[in-house]
Amino acid sequence: MLTKKGKYGLKAMIHLATSEQETLVSVGEIATKHQIPRKFLDNILTELRNAGFVNSRKGKGGGFCLARPASEIHIGNIIRVLDGALAPISCASKTDYRPCDDCNEEFCEVRHVMLDVRKAIADVLDNRTLEQSANPAIAALLN
Repeated sequence: MLTKKGKYGLKAMIHLATSEQETLVSVGEIATKHQIPRKFLDNILTELRNAGFVNSRKGKGGGFCLARPASEIHIGNIIRVLDGALAPISCASKTDYRPCDDCNEEFCEVRHVMLDVRKAIADVLDNRTLEQSANPAIAALLN
């Protein structure tokens, strides 16, 4: 399940994607427009900056902007940074794999279903860019 952190982070990234490239947008503007608690959004954007998705500048006239074009940022990567692996259970994860203590993975029906679920989620999120998500016309064509 997408957490509030992931949801708010995506909203902020889409907001930045709709702004002029390299134009700094204040945390307050994003927080107000999307009804996101400002301090929480500050922490989310700091994580995204540390992951290389956004640039920031402090002080008067400061704010955040995308670190690279929206067409090069995939939604799946944003979600992984903010919420962790896409898989619903750890034994189905590619990026955060951990075996289960209570089953034989080769014959576990639950694992096999969850592998399909993880693949379906990744197929959507890893093939959708921030640019596509920020442009309703493009998003409509994909659906």
